[in-house]
Amino acid sequence: MGRVGTVTPVAELEPVFVGGTTVSRATLHNIDYINELDLRIGDTVVVEKGGDVIPKVSGIVPSLRPEGTTAFVMPATCPACGSKIYRDEGEANYFCENAECPAQVRGRIEHFAHRGAMDIEGLGEAAVETLVTMNLVKNVADLYTLQAKKKTLVAIERWGEKSTQNLLDGIAGSKRQPFHRVIFALGIRHVGAGVAKVLAESYPSMDALSAATEEELHLTPQVGPKIAESIVHFFADRHNREIVRRLKEAGLMMTGASRAKKATLVGKTFVLTGTLPSYTREEAGRIIEENGGKVVSSVSKNTSYVLAGEDAGSKLTKARSLGITVLSESEFKKMIR
Repeated sequence: MGRVGTVTPVAELEPVFVGGTTVSRATLHNIDYINELDLRIGDTVVVEKGGDVIPKVSGIVPSLRPEGTTAFVMPATCPACGSKIYRDEGEANYFCENAECPAQVRGRIEHFAHRGAMDIEGLGEAAVETLVTMNLVKNVADLYTLQAKKKTLVAIERWGEKSTQNLLDGIAGSKRQPFHRVIFALGIRHVGAGVAKVLAESYPSMDALSAATEEELHLTPQVGPKIAESIVHFFADRHNREIVRRLKEAGLMMTGASRAKKATLVGKTFVLTGTLPSYTREEAGRIIEENGGKVVSSVSKNTSYVLAGEDAGSKLTKARSLGITVLSESEFKKMIR
């Protein structure tokens, strides 16, 4: 079960050694893939690793098929919560309709807390599993009510005062994440980190984005028909609108004003290297982007500046050889001021 409700069939195998590891489960992708293989329970199958990493069933051995087997049929209900599952026309996958399905809730919270989204330290898979199982959170908005449940959290086995406080601090700190991170963290189907940035630049607020029509969204760069439809579908759901309302009430960034408040660095390209005294690289990169600049990974003749901290390595050497301006953190602060 995926975070957006995708129900993915998985093969349960007698353990077999493949590519350096013992494999007992392998993806079957979707019902069309199963039908194409004519795969049945009890079959002997060929297993390989896609890209030498992910185990997959690539074929069957008909001569070893047991007698009396029948074609596999997708269940009518979700294996995690028992709700009805459905398959839209033209879609390969089945989906669970229940927005509060525990498996989906766990997946959405893990995505929300991910480093590329709200970056909540301490909220990994095990912590999410505990919070959902204990019914302390049912959706991502509930995370911002956990401060009131601190005594309960501290009493959880192996959590304690320090771990709990670190988690609560991480949740509180996530409120400073920029608008595009919030859009991405919502987990709207087909909206990745890149598209979320484009949306944040094209719509001044979450209210404006939620009110956009499919036709309006089509005019946005990188937003095709499927993405536009998915965005409209997401905000049409009453449950999703309520979660967004609560996140706004909790103090998350729901406008992109901070991205356009300065144009100090428009047209400037930065490379970050070394350890900065006051910022992580991620924080410095966000500040550069909020001021109109761009961060790239490697130094070239087109680089405007190299922001260098302690223990800067080959990037600093290359910058100097190309005559590129090297900034210390204090010089960078003066620049963005």
